[in-house]
Amino acid sequence: MRLSELQTKEIINISTGKRLGVIIDVIVDNNGNIKSLILEEKRGRKFANREEYELDWKQISKIGDDIILVLDKYDGKIK
Repeated sequence: MRLSELQTKEIINISTGKRLGVIIDVIVDNNGNIKSLILEEKRGRKFANREEYELDWKQISKIGDDIILVLDKYDGKIK
């Protein structure tokens, strides 16, 4: 999957149903695996300050056709 394909998906928190933002970049490790996603939170206003934050790849629960579901915190369990 390409970054451009990931960037078209909405990021949704499973627990709250809240929309978290959009993917603007990724961080990869030395082996070329995605370590985390950099998200930009949209505030609704066109020129408002936008906050960026890092989402650990391990927090991703499911990647669907249109959305990416994420957990609040990663508990270390593989599902």
